[in-house]
Amino acid sequence: MASNTEQSASNCKVLLAGTLAKGLLAEVKADREQLQRSPLLVGFLSCSDPAARVYAEFTQKTCRENGFEFELREVDREELEDAIITANGDDKVDGIIVYYPIFGDRQDQYLQQIVDPNKDVEGLGHRYIFNMYQNIRFLDEAKTKKSILPCTPLAIIKILEALHIYNPILPYGNRLHGHTITVINRSEVVGRPLAALLANDGAHVYSVDENGIHQFHRGEGLRKRRHEVEEKKGWTLKDALPLSDVVISGVPGDKYKVPLDLLRNGAVCINFSSEKNFAPEVKQKAAIYVPAIGKVTIVVLLRNLLRLLNNKLDTPQQIVK
Repeated sequence: MASNTEQSASNCKVLLAGTLAKGLLAEVKADREQLQRSPLLVGFLSCSDPAARVYAEFTQKTCRENGFEFELREVDREELEDAIITANGDDKVDGIIVYYPIFGDRQDQYLQQIVDPNKDVEGLGHRYIFNMYQNIRFLDEAKTKKSILPCTPLAIIKILEALHIYNPILPYGNRLHGHTITVINRSEVVGRPLAALLANDGAHVYSVDENGIHQFHRGEGLRKRRHEVEEKKGWTLKDALPLSDVVISGVPGDKYKVPLDLLRNGAVCINFSSEKNFAPEVKQKAAIYVPAIGKVTIVVLLRNLLRLLNNKLDTPQQIVK
């Protein structure tokens, strides 16, 4: 049976999501106990994607093991809009998650906007997305109510913190200064938000998709309050990967593999695709390899739920830090 931390012959440390989630899960469990009740998270499943069902089932398991309630509601996609609106108005429902994609187009974006912001554990509503891109971290002037961040990008950030890629000696918001990161995926749900978050924390980020490479950064010396985006015309992975000390990939499908010959020796490699974007030989070049992040994402989901509950209080009690 594989251990939660594996050491390869090349001294690459392979860290599994279960190990990385433990510390964060302990914090979430302690914070939940302060509520003296079990918050209810409702998940809507309207697609046939087997990965979405596995994610829902593991969310249910994690909830019940840690003092949360979870209810999976399977509805036809044509009835999903009304089902979300009903849950919005149900005082017993504390949080809502929808397992995308549903329609795979702008209709999904519409569905994201109708989830009540007070129940949007995924942080996909307009206000939260606006705050994320503008590097606005709080909902109130007193800075007691933190804005909600999308779960998968935030899970990757928490992994980078656990790996000490973030430098706690530097001021909050600048803790990735000096790091160059390549993110292979520029989807609106994960890749682009992740690139923005990393750049807002001080990194130079190369955001890659089939249409090319964009660089997200805050200028030399972190001059700007929020990130800006620059198209790197003519650039390919041959230009970006050799510069990057962290490589994060989430290309769907089982055919894509990150070209290992372009990796820097000693790079940190993180896979967030449901498939393996890194061949096993990545261990011969990487210093740290994280093959999946799902368990961390679910803990972040519960953390966001607690934050929503905290934000609804007139005088926030810091249920979650």
